[in-house]
Order: sequence, then structure tokens, then C-alpha cells
Amino acid sequence: MRSILVSGEAGPGTEVRLQAALGLARSFGAHLTVLFSLPVSRYVAFDGIGGSYIVGDALEQARKDEDEAVAALEQRLTREGVPFDLVRSEEEPGAALASAARLADLVVLSRSGPIAGDVAMMGQVPVLALPDEGHVVLPPRRACIGWNGGDEAAAAVRAAVPLLVNCETVEVIRIAEKPGGFPGTDVLRYLSRYGIRAELKEVEPDGSVEETLALAVKQARADLLVIGAYGKSRLREYLFGGVTAHFLQHEASPPLLLIH
Repeated sequence: MRSILVSGEAGPGTEVRLQAALGLARSFGAHLTVLFSLPVSRYVAFDGIGGSYIVGDALEQARKDEDEAVAALEQRLTREGVPFDLVRSEEEPGAALASAARLADLVVLSRSGPIAGDVAMMGQVPVLALPDEGHVVLPPRRACIGWNGGDEAAAAVRAAVPLLVNCETVEVIRIAEKPGGFPGTDVLRYLSRYGIRAELKEVEPDGSVEETLALAVKQARADLLVIGAYGKSRLREYLFGGVTAHFLQHEASPPLLLIH
């Protein structure tokens, strides 16, 4: 893991994201890229006869604010001793991050808001989705893998290997809901080739799949949960619930590593 992308968007989770990304960059000797997005489309107004125009004063102020944020972060990162660059985009944040992530090994985002889900769907790169507040242990000491035998879960396991190699415990949790897919023992065999000793835990459903998995993760005191993103369609999860939506929306959940 040598290339880490993190959102520079200002908000409640900014400091948690930056600290986590810096910690991982130091652990892996990685280069850190911070992306700032200022979508010009948000400053387009429409008149009553179908025309449009740029709200110049508002856009100028937003650019000034971004200039100050970029300069302040550049000064801070220069003192951190981590190789970095700062990039800027005029696209919407999700699209900008997905584009910038094409040659990244990991994208570090906040779990609140839609961006983590957007990037997980649009990009082909693992997303580390973090809570807005609290202490985050990265690299993790204890990790859980939510395993359903699907392709998304398999992709998440492969992406998580660098974060799992030094874990004290790794639990592969399979909810005994329905047969099919790759068996959990295959995951143990795969991880063992990297020197990762994992334990398979079969859990009987107690409520919904996401509630059952959440309880097992809590009991494991996991610092990280690895899951495939949106094994069901995103619209279906939005309407009816699902594992990805559940863990993205619950602030008490541990950090998530997910990929679609």
C-alpha cells in the first residue's frame, strides 16, 4: 500500500480522516494525496426565462476559502514528514474522488454523508470509511470480515490484506442465512498464505443479517470491519435496508473497509 488518497473536504470528520491517513502513510511508507473539490455547478443560478449564470461573488469567496484551507494544510503536512501532494477539482466530490482514485491503493473517507458509498460504487479501489469522531486504531489490532461468499466480499478480503497482516485476531464471520458462494474455509486458506491466522465464526441469524453481524463485530471488539459493498443494488438497500447501508449509517460501527 504505497498510494493513499484522502478527502480534504471540511467537515466534522476532517481531523479523524487526516490523522488516520497520516498514520497509515507512516506505517506503509506511502505517499499521501489530499483532494479538495469545489464544484462550480453549485454556483450556477437560473433566471425566470430559462437562462443561467454564475453567482460570481459566492464562487470567488468559496475559492478564497479553499485557497486558505489548502495553504494551511500544506504547511501542516510539510511538518509531518510524509510525502504528499494536494490536488484540486471542480467536479462533485464523489466523482472527483473516484477519478483520482484510479491509481490509489486506498481512499480514506468519512462515513457520514453519501460520498463513501458513491466512491465505493464508482471506483475500483477499497474505501476506508471512518466515523466522524472518536479514537481510530489503524493499522487495526482486531479485525472482522463479514463473509457471505460473494464476489464483493472476496474483493474486500483481497484489498484488506495489508491491513490484516499484523492483526492480533481476525474473525471471518458468516451468517448462517443461506448456502452458496465461496465457503468460509477458502478465506482462511487464502489469508494463511499471507501469514494471517484467522478464525471462522458461523453465527445463527438473530434479527436481520446486518443486526446479527453488528452484534458479532461488537463482541469481537473489532477495530476494523471488512465487507463487500452493495452486494444487493444500492437502491434496494436504500429502500429496504442492507448490510452496507446499515454500517455506513451507524456512527457507533467500527471503521469499514469496503469495495464493490
